[in-house]
Amino acid sequence: MHKYASSKELKSQKPKMAVVDPQLAIAAALVMAGGLIGTGIAQQGIGAAGMGIIAEKPEKFGQVLFFFVIPETLWIIGFVLGVILLLNIL
Repeated sequence: MHKYASSKELKSQKPKMAVVDPQLAIAAALVMAGGLIGTGIAQQGIGAAGMGIIAEKPEKFGQVLFFFVIPETLWIIGFVLGVILLLNIL
């Protein structure tokens, strides 16, 4: 037979919390922020130039969109590296 815990026993148990090294948390935050800032800086110039190209030659939209999406990989890489640091995989 299963023994069910009473409400008194459940209240006495403390929830288990994951402990993360503060240095790893700061490192993960810096990695993620760096990826986001790098993406913004890269897209700043690409977006302005891309709008000029599309205004003159609308048929170039596909190429401009491709070049605008390439920097998005920076934040994805930053996010993945941050998660790897937080989960202590490496």
